[in-house]
Amino acid sequence: MKVAIVKYNAGNIRSVDYALKRLGVEAVITADEAVLRAADKVIFPGVGEAETTMNFLRAGGMDRLIKDLKQPVLGICLGMQLMCRHSEEGDVDCLGIFDADVKRFVSLKPEEKVPHMGWNTIKQANCNLFKGLSKEEYVYFVHSYYVPLNDCTAAVTNYVLPFSAALHKDNFYATQFHPEKSGDVGERILQNFLTL
Repeated sequence: MKVAIVKYNAGNIRSVDYALKRLGVEAVITADEAVLRAADKVIFPGVGEAETTMNFLRAGGMDRLIKDLKQPVLGICLGMQLMCRHSEEGDVDCLGIFDADVKRFVSLKPEEKVPHMGWNTIKQANCNLFKGLSKEEYVYFVHSYYVPLNDCTAAVTNYVLPFSAALHKDNFYATQFHPEKSGDVGERILQNFLTL
């Protein structure tokens, strides 16, 4: 199986690569269009800022390429947010794969610090990424922006308000949390993605 990780100006790509190695998968980190199109699975991870990253993706035509992929694609954290329609972070139009806008958390209580950082539960997990997991599992989050609940919501987490912890539409899957940092649960989610 050929697994490709999208190479672009975002952090966290290496930790996804290491997580795949632990599962016995040698992924290729690439921005090469032919390699990405030929891969069996594509992972679009990211830690960074939406506007800068979208400008970078557009400059190299990666925005069109990602939307055009036909194999299973997994967006992680910023990757998930960039797969949405628009982000309040930098007020930028994104890839538009998911018909949802990315909003900034507005904390209403002192204990609700932004960014939302640390372990939290996912509920109502209802797509193949979560096969074999129990009704409430802990995963690791680091984010200041969130995707509201919408028709593509595939898992829910509550912090400040209920938000989309995962999204799914056609061949596109995405998680707001970091499966590569979420221990055994995260490994199971990555393995489920690889076996889609």
